[in-house]
Amino acid sequence: MSKSIYILGTGLSHDGSSCLLKDGKIVVAIEKERISRKKHDGYNDNLTVKYCLDAEGITFNDISLVVEKNTVNMAHDAEAEELKKNRIIPEDIPKVTISHHLAHAYSAIGTSPFDDMGIVVMDGRGASMDNCIDVTPECLPDELRRLEKKEYCHYFENQSYYVYENHKLKPIIKDYGKYEIKDREIYPLAPNDMENSIAELYGGASQYVFGSDFTEGKLMGLAPYGRDGVFKGDLFILKNNRVFINFDVVAKVNPKMSHKYVDFWDNFQYYADLAKWVQKESEKAILYLFNSYYDMYPMKNVGYAGGLALNAVTNGKLPKNTKFENFYFQPAAGDNGLSIGCCYYGWLEVLNKEKVRHNNSTYFGKTYHDDEIEKTLKEYKDEIEVVKTADYIGETAKQIADGKVIAWFQGGSEFGPRALGHRSILGSPQILEMRDYINREIKLREEFRPFAPSILLENVKDYFDLDFDTSYYMILIGQTKERWIEKIPSVVHVDKSARIQTVTKELTPSYYALIDKFKELTGFPLLINTSFNNRGMPIVETPKEAIEFLIQSKIDILVIQDYIIKKTERKIK
Repeated sequence: MSKSIYILGTGLSHDGSSCLLKDGKIVVAIEKERISRKKHDGYNDNLTVKYCLDAEGITFNDISLVVEKNTVNMAHDAEAEELKKNRIIPEDIPKVTISHHLAHAYSAIGTSPFDDMGIVVMDGRGASMDNCIDVTPECLPDELRRLEKKEYCHYFENQSYYVYENHKLKPIIKDYGKYEIKDREIYPLAPNDMENSIAELYGGASQYVFGSDFTEGKLMGLAPYGRDGVFKGDLFILKNNRVFINFDVVAKVNPKMSHKYVDFWDNFQYYADLAKWVQKESEKAILYLFNSYYDMYPMKNVGYAGGLALNAVTNGKLPKNTKFENFYFQPAAGDNGLSIGCCYYGWLEVLNKEKVRHNNSTYFGKTYHDDEIEKTLKEYKDEIEVVKTADYIGETAKQIADGKVIAWFQGGSEFGPRALGHRSILGSPQILEMRDYINREIKLREEFRPFAPSILLENVKDYFDLDFDTSYYMILIGQTKERWIEKIPSVVHVDKSARIQTVTKELTPSYYALIDKFKELTGFPLLINTSFNNRGMPIVETPKEAIEFLIQSKIDILVIQDYIIKKTERKIK
């Protein structure tokens, strides 16, 4: 028997992660925040590398190749370089370093169902031009082509379009923006550092509204509460297959309204109107680029990665408003997906191996077996009551139908920002108050934040207007059909939309069975699904974290595999 080929991919960035590929298939992957319990944790990869090796039961001696995403730019990122030190990866293992957008591109290539495809990458700031190993003069816009090499370190990739044909990747256009700090007193929505990045402006607006980074998802959820036409002007200048921020319009936004959290609800409509404006203007820019890219090099299929590909509202509009026919959205589109791209670059490009078809799964975390679970349960025996039953699916479905909030812990954890039925908080979609209760009492987050419906694939077109046959990853928005809006109110957003997850027996059999049982009891083939965490907390990874969450929260019941767990009732003597 020939020895298996293991490739270790690691993304040295914020939202760090590591991934292990075995003979062309992902066998384990984990985000650093799930282990360290620090949101968006990254850079040094010792924790994630060790997790992957331990989960697979191998050592560094079994690794054929390490591929990492480079981090360092000669003018910036000195701190990130420092964080790479003291790594546990031995120096004698063959190592390849690739650039940021290249890793994003291969994350889509490796996991997509397509052989030939275009790939669009859009994010806030990727690698500097001097660190991009995929840049050619032909793929640069004219004004960037004229730059002197000494200037390369000040320009960072924002938007890229590649074509993957006949097992080869070719950059069609790579756009770069100059690193330039803008005065937020003059340009209140100004991105942190870029002149032509859609994602950075969206991030700048999110920071303006909520006062912190990594709040783009909140801005997307707030936008439907806004009114059209309150804010006016084009936020982006669209020309020559490129996008530029219109700083003249940005300067007209009132800097004194830059967010102080205590004032948010007093100015809710102002922020909602601004969110709607930013969302619509960003959509317009993204659609323009997709159509421009198609015209530059038409492809039937297209993959989409980079942080901007997490904007589910825009994603839902791409099929009807662009010329590409078939879409693939990388579910870990942000920097957490870089390690996946690194692995596939190693397999397809470095080792020149044939692509192995991915099975659509994102459940890359380790599975916790009964002995591990029972050991943890014993640690909390005075605080919990446990029943192990073969009918855990039927019992859980009954409890959800009765209005209980359930924490659902099954198999290996999902990779990416969405809980997809392995680390989820579940509730009934029929109960209007359920949405506000989970937001306020369990998630500890703003009440305008929507929840996703997890629905059986065969029923999705009955309930929602969706331009896709599947939506496995909760990364697409569809409109709720009129006859269901009042019947499933807790999963319908204010604009009648829903961020949909389609569930199949093949991908997640226990979760499918649970929803199917709920359908048998209630007639509804869907559940509320939200991530098993609260505001500012990474999704739980281990049984111990799940039990502690149960004890400290207002969750009614925790189900770990076939163990049904409740808090011990306190009796006054």
